[in-house]
Amino acid sequence: MTRRFDVAVVGVSGLVGAAMLDLLHEREFPVGKVFPLDVAAAAGGVASFGRRELPVGDVAQFDFSQVQLALFSAGAAVAAEYAPKAAVEGCVVIDNSTQFRLDPEVPLVVPEVNPQDLAKHDVRGIVATPTCTVTLLALVLKPLLDAAGIERVNVATYQAVSGSGAEALEELGRQTADLLNFKPIEPKAYPRQIAFNVMAQIDAVEADGQTREELRLVQETARLLGDAVRVNATAVRVPVFYGHSAAVHLETREPLSVAQARELLGKAPGLELLDEPSIEGFPTPVTEASGQDAVFVGRLRRDPTHPRGLNLWLTGDNIRKGGALNAVQIAELLSRDYL
Repeated sequence: MTRRFDVAVVGVSGLVGAAMLDLLHEREFPVGKVFPLDVAAAAGGVASFGRRELPVGDVAQFDFSQVQLALFSAGAAVAAEYAPKAAVEGCVVIDNSTQFRLDPEVPLVVPEVNPQDLAKHDVRGIVATPTCTVTLLALVLKPLLDAAGIERVNVATYQAVSGSGAEALEELGRQTADLLNFKPIEPKAYPRQIAFNVMAQIDAVEADGQTREELRLVQETARLLGDAVRVNATAVRVPVFYGHSAAVHLETREPLSVAQARELLGKAPGLELLDEPSIEGFPTPVTEASGQDAVFVGRLRRDPTHPRGLNLWLTGDNIRKGGALNAVQIAELLSRDYL
């Protein structure tokens, strides 16, 4: 008889939290009871789980000893307050916020990249998931790193507005309609117009000129793949609803041909290779990635300025694999191997 696990999902009013519920049902996770939760201001409604409508409880009032797993996607402040409490009460927490990603006692995990690190889940009872762009990037870098080593990565990310939440999605749609109808716009979710525009700043700018999102790309990639992989990042917000993309320029430690890289990426878990020399032969966030679980990779080519340089393009759904799916896959591994 299959063992079933009672699960809490915290932050179900957000895009990733709602997707966590969807994916737990879609992937037939062995759920017993499901408890949708949120902060008090968002509690009291209902959340969909398959064909069922479940009441959304207040995380502050919830007894986490009722569940074996708690998936958090409610931001760093909520995670800081309630994730340790949940762990003390006996459940394993999987957190999608920035709160624990750099905590040396909390494993940062992408199941296709470093599943062995889940063995450390019981140190604090918490597992962290990376920022969405790091998850997508790590899936592509891992097979190349294992085969030839990686000395350096230059990456420019092109990130959809859904990474900023539902308000940003609404703003892009509203601004697009207003501008096409010759109406004035009033930016709210972003400091400047996002429709028909790009913004080379995601999150606050630090003293050295890097944004916090760029620092996350550097620091979290190092935690997943090792400090020897040096990352230089530029993060850009683009007027796309769903799907983050990245142009990646990397230098391997050992020689690696484009054909070898193509073969490695073509058989790597979690990836789909779309790399044909035609206008339809490379992936885009809209036509391939949106709503899909895989990370798509293409445009593989030699860097003519470096003897061990390789260029490529990747795109993936930031809400699914970039956030909710990664957390659910961690839950699947925990339930199978550790709980």
